Amino acid sequence: MKFISFIILLFTFNMMAETDFDKAEKLYKQEKFDQAKVLFESYLKSNPNSYKTVEYLGDIAGHQKKWDEAIKHYKVLKLQFPKTANYFYKFGGAMGMKAKSVNKFKALAMIDEIESSFLTAARLDSKHLESRWALVMLYIELPGIVGGSEKKAIKYADELMELSKVDGYLAKGYIDEYFNRYKKAEIYYLKAHEIGNSKTTFQKLYSLYLNKLKDKIKASKLKQQFDNK
Repeated sequence: MKFISFIILLFTFNMMAETDFDKAEKLYKQEKFDQAKVLFESYLKSNPNSYKTVEYLGDIAGHQKKWDEAIKHYKVLKLQFPKTANYFYKFGGAMGMKAKSVNKFKALAMIDEIESSFLTAARLDSKHLESRWALVMLYIELPGIVGGSEKKAIKYADELMELSKVDGYLAKGYIDEYFNRYKKAEIYYLKAHEIGNSKTTFQKLYSLYLNKLKDKIKASKLKQQFDNK
């Protein structure tokens, strides 16, 4: 009887733990991150091999801009799953955001690991859009002396073009906009918007018209067309 009671108790405990995960997941989707974090951490204590929970905790830390915490969780995942591109991408992303929040000397020491993480993600998954976007932005924003390169950025923009015309045109537009080649950027953003006609493509083109080209007429016309679609 004692053994049976123990099994029933264990089964009940597991059901409760599963319910806690479900509740935490719902809270996360509602962006109630503090509440979700408490439940996920509790669940992880009794289910230390729940790597989905680890990922959620990393994502919550990212939302809360707690980069060291996010890095810690994503590092666990990339070590445990060395063939999963998204974990390397998320680790590199958290590292990149931390680099932006520390002094230049500390940031410089992090660049190699950030680049390596994104490159690994891109190598592991030939269709991983996010890592290629990250590499475009990394190579454009980095000074040439520490690895920045428009040529490298264009390489990954071309790869994006092969995977998604919209992303490819947006990436090429982003590169031209960064270097103040606004008319060329407009051409790419127009192509992206013609295909995608999404909130993202609209915002990129609208912002270019309004803030860079200073063309309020085009901006207004674009907004009217998008609002009436």
